[in-house]
Amino acid sequence: MITCKSEKELVYMREAGRVVAKAHAELSRAIRVGITTLELNRLAEAVIVKEGAKPAFKGLYGFPYTICASVNEEVVHGFPSLRKLENGDIISIDIGAEINGYFGDGAATYPVGDVSPEILQLLQATEESLYKGIAMARAGNRLSDISHAVQTCAEGYGYSVVRDYVGHGIGRKPHEEPQVPNFGKPGRGPRLRAGMTLAIEPMINMGTYEVRTLSNNWTVVTLDAKLSAHFEHTIAITDDQPEILTRM
Repeated sequence: MITCKSEKELVYMREAGRVVAKAHAELSRAIRVGITTLELNRLAEAVIVKEGAKPAFKGLYGFPYTICASVNEEVVHGFPSLRKLENGDIISIDIGAEINGYFGDGAATYPVGDVSPEILQLLQATEESLYKGIAMARAGNRLSDISHAVQTCAEGYGYSVVRDYVGHGIGRKPHEEPQVPNFGKPGRGPRLRAGMTLAIEPMINMGTYEVRTLSNNWTVVTLDAKLSAHFEHTIAITDDQPEILTRM
């Protein structure tokens, strides 16, 4: 069942979103050549705990870390490790926080050092597709209007949209109904209503949209080993413009 949040609940979700945004801001300043993804994990956890929140991902379905740190061809659910970031890498970081029993969830892909214009375009197109989707998250629209906007933008750049992993509802649980695909025809699915809260998260690949899971049973990589980018915001649907909750 899709739940609509009360204004009191949205206050808590704004706070969770603020913590996620603050953790991303800290990590964006820390990302550099030579830092390990495990160091980034520790930094994110320190920020979340200092803000009085809990890391939402740690222990969720058995996931052992605070952040998902996915490098280059890794799409989602990458394990933080002693791997050092290298010049020209990209890293997708997904962060969740829980405070007062409510969740926030946000992701972004960051360049490391000097990154080629071709790779920067992938990042820009993926972020643009996120905002195209958010723009359609308005009361009265259909859920698939979001999906179609994301797909149209990403494929317009010649990229592909991951099918196997999608966005989701969020609130008192990190994953609620409905699923929010990043692909599909417009005008389908449930009608959007004020108070719905969604995590919209395009995962966009340079090559094929097909993916596979590594032997750790978590890390998802592109089937053709080409790069992937991931951007996500938690948003609330209102009677007017959608409200982005994971932004400071």
